[in-house]
Amino acid sequence: MSYRKRTAALASAAALAGSAVWMAAPVARAEVVDVNYQCKTPIGDKSAVSPIDIKGVKSGSGYRITMSWQKGVSSSPVELGKGAMTPSATIALGGADSGTLEVSGPANDAAIPANTPIKISDLSGTYTPKKSGEVTFTAGVLTIKALGTTTTCTPANDPGPSLTLDVSAGSGGGGGAGGSAQGGGSGADTGAGLPQTGPEDSAVALGTLGGTVLLAGAAGALWLTRRHQGARAGR
Repeated sequence: MSYRKRTAALASAAALAGSAVWMAAPVARAEVVDVNYQCKTPIGDKSAVSPIDIKGVKSGSGYRITMSWQKGVSSSPVELGKGAMTPSATIALGGADSGTLEVSGPANDAAIPANTPIKISDLSGTYTPKKSGEVTFTAGVLTIKALGTTTTCTPANDPGPSLTLDVSAGSGGGGGAGGSAQGGGSGADTGAGLPQTGPEDSAVALGTLGGTVLLAGAAGALWLTRRHQGARAGR
């Protein structure tokens, strides 16, 4: 094979390697979804719309999920002191899997004034896939316990999924997100630890790796070209 053909083959191989890494990126989509909560409280019905965001990170054979509320929901006629309110929620699984995810979080870390929308802390848990394929995660019922009472808030607008990802049963393969499941995984996880990343981050990271492979191949081809030219000039 001539020198020029070897150089072209090297560059082509690098480009194909970069493309292969990019195509191997997991299929995962996330979006903020407005959820119209209708709440049953001890003092009557209340309603509030809050944008819901679900993000996560792969953890062992499953996925750690974090569910976030961007606006407060419901309210209390009296002040709720620090630690007086504890939230939890469910997430509906759809697509290739089914069941109910349970996520929970810490009690309020500061007092909540009376008649003020209650800001829900981030709720988290662990989801282990039982079936392979594309799975959707949709906000379900929110439960607020405070001062011996229980408030339940149910989505009334049939919200769409906040997260969709491709998973592999048994291996935890697929994207980089998840939750805690009934019928699909383990119990709720209230630990604060792992950094939260969106599913797009996995694709971006793998795409960056592919670009790095491509650039490395191109640099190698350029070095061989200059070396060959130097050798010819010294003859």
